[in-house]
Amino acid sequence: MEQRTDTGGEASAFGFLTVVDSPAHGIFGGYLLVDAAGRPLEFHCTAPVKVSRAQAILYGPTLVGHLHGRQIGGALLAEGGVAPVVVLTDQEAMLQVRPHTSLPVAFVRRATAADDPAGFTVGAAHVGPTGGDGGRQAAIQDRLAELGAAVDLCEPFERIRAAIDEAQKH
Repeated sequence: MEQRTDTGGEASAFGFLTVVDSPAHGIFGGYLLVDAAGRPLEFHCTAPVKVSRAQAILYGPTLVGHLHGRQIGGALLAEGGVAPVVVLTDQEAMLQVRPHTSLPVAFVRRATAADDPAGFTVGAAHVGPTGGDGGRQAAIQDRLAELGAAVDLCEPFERIRAAIDEAQKH
């Protein structure tokens, strides 16, 4: 499924990448690109991925990282027509996408008092860039502050889940 929205300019884009595990269908990946105001630019989702017993045995403990990072995340990022400032994910296993893209990737979750000092807070969200993107942290933080003024950084993941849930009904 893909949806594109014409922005008419070279505005900043921000990517949100997650997965939805549906017991009835399998694992769906969703990728939403938004502008600095939080409006959708593109949306992509995968067909459901069902793991066979043989795959689970052969991949062992590396299965989740492979599914999230390469098979789902890598495929979705390759479909994007707009290069975002950063790709945010709310799934730790999705951080395995980093070796499969040149885009900076960061983990986002609700901020707490026990947050990792290596990351930073934007509104009510804590953001932790992946190891390879730590050098770009200041630039990422500045750009996310623009988006964070308009949108709770955890909210677009809810939109992705709702869109995937809606697509399963049809």
